[in-house]
Amino acid sequence: MTTTVDPPPAATDAPQHRRVLRTRPPRILEPSFSGVGLVVGAFFISISLLPSLLPRLPAVQGVASAISFLIGYALGASAHAVWNYLEIPNLRRRAALVVGGVLMLVVAVLTGLAIWQWVGWQNEIRDLYGMSDLNPTAWPLVVGIGLLTAAVLLIIARAIRLLFRAAFHLLDRWLPHRLAITLGTAVTGTVLYLAISGLLVQGFFAASNAGFSLVDSQDKPGVEQTTSELRSGGPGSAVAWEDLGRQGRSFISSGPTASDLDDYWGSGSMEPIRAYVGLRSADSLDDRANLLLEELIRTGAFDRKAIVLGTVTGTGYLDPRAVDTLDYLFKGDVAIAGVQYSYLPSWISILADQEITRDTSQTVFRTVYDFWATLPEDDRPDIYLYGLSLGSYGVEAVLGSVDILNEEVAGALMSGPTFVNPLHSELVAARNEGSTVWQPVVGDGRTVRFMSQPDALSLPTGEWGETRVVYLQHGSDPVGMFSPTLAWSQPAWLEGDARAPDVSPRMDWFPLVTMWQVLLDMPGSGSVPDGYGHMYSHTENLRAWVGITQPEGWTEADTDALAEFLEARALDQRQLLGD
Repeated sequence: MTTTVDPPPAATDAPQHRRVLRTRPPRILEPSFSGVGLVVGAFFISISLLPSLLPRLPAVQGVASAISFLIGYALGASAHAVWNYLEIPNLRRRAALVVGGVLMLVVAVLTGLAIWQWVGWQNEIRDLYGMSDLNPTAWPLVVGIGLLTAAVLLIIARAIRLLFRAAFHLLDRWLPHRLAITLGTAVTGTVLYLAISGLLVQGFFAASNAGFSLVDSQDKPGVEQTTSELRSGGPGSAVAWEDLGRQGRSFISSGPTASDLDDYWGSGSMEPIRAYVGLRSADSLDDRANLLLEELIRTGAFDRKAIVLGTVTGTGYLDPRAVDTLDYLFKGDVAIAGVQYSYLPSWISILADQEITRDTSQTVFRTVYDFWATLPEDDRPDIYLYGLSLGSYGVEAVLGSVDILNEEVAGALMSGPTFVNPLHSELVAARNEGSTVWQPVVGDGRTVRFMSQPDALSLPTGEWGETRVVYLQHGSDPVGMFSPTLAWSQPAWLEGDARAPDVSPRMDWFPLVTMWQVLLDMPGSGSVPDGYGHMYSHTENLRAWVGITQPEGWTEADTDALAEFLEARALDQRQLLGD
């Protein structure tokens, strides 16, 4: 009887799991890619070409498509790597060819259709906004920027992967394989997080602050030093003109004079008061607040009918569409004031300067209010609050720190509230059933109302109290509509009838991609015509202020006439400056 003995298994240099670990991925600059990743990435490109909240410039579309491609590529390549790691059999030969071919054909068709229709989709939004059309010559810039951005991001991603794999290999010598992967991922991820959140982020903010501080020293076209004693930086002012900052000098020099107001009213207008303190005007926040109070006292602001404390945006900006409107509405019998707290634009300040925004708004309000409270009740001005964008966040900080019903704040206007505004988020979440995110109705509207169209302030059915707070917002404003939850959850403002009239009916939600699209809309949200995005028109601001201030004897016809005058005046000014 003969017996046979199976030969011993072939010797290997390492267990199977270690061979999997040592499978070499593409080097950082190696032109080798995951087929599955490319297919999924191409599908994400087709999604990225769909309309977002705002019309896109070709360069922005290139960045959006590149980021979307990398998201899709990472998901596809990672899923395939996990598939192989779990040793699940791949399709073979004919089945692989058939399935792969069908998937590539479907993705190719979808991507081709999206490319073909992208210009038309963009022009639909641009037509709605009254903007000039794009033409197919935009595509070379889209492709060029997209390829460059994708290449840079891919190199960064591969470099990071190399760090993770180096940690795996190092720990794999002494630890069980799966523990090496887990521990290596945790340690490397923590180190990267600390480096990015600490060194890189703080370095970015420091470099941005240094760069924009240089811009702050330069003037906008048409800015001239004031000669009025009723304006900061003028004769008798304790604030030096050069210390007001770029936006402060523009605010002081651009407002209407009594003569300008009489061009509309005929006669009887007063010279408006404008007080402003720049970041360079004093070393500390308390000193800047006290300096502003000195300016208000010096100019006689407390003898006016109203004082408006404006919380500025990151760079110190107060929107002329809102503040010039107040000058006309009060016939100049008003003082408008602001304090600069940063050199950074709002889209950076919203990440870096939330605390200083809140502190500045509260300190300035309390400093002015404490003096105002010592004046006779029947002989002191009404106090109003105003803030655009990040400035609205500052106004919320005041409203949340005082009892506005007892401390006699007459009202507040917050335009373009941001996605970090806590009070705004709370109110929208508590809106009445049937009202929308972009036009919510909260309770009976006794104190707070929202406006996005001319008749919106009349939507609540209850009586509006003496203290009136208005949020002015657009459904197409990405500054307010953005949220990190867009990465995994469809927003209510994209659901059926809840969509605002200025949002494209073709815009859809897709995981991860929509978040990047709306985020990339934010820097350009101030580059669209008035009435859309983050641009709030004279007419919208006027209607909001009329609702808040309740001018005696004022009619709808008065609003229409002043709105027409203000829009025409703004157009003349833009043409004069060659805009």
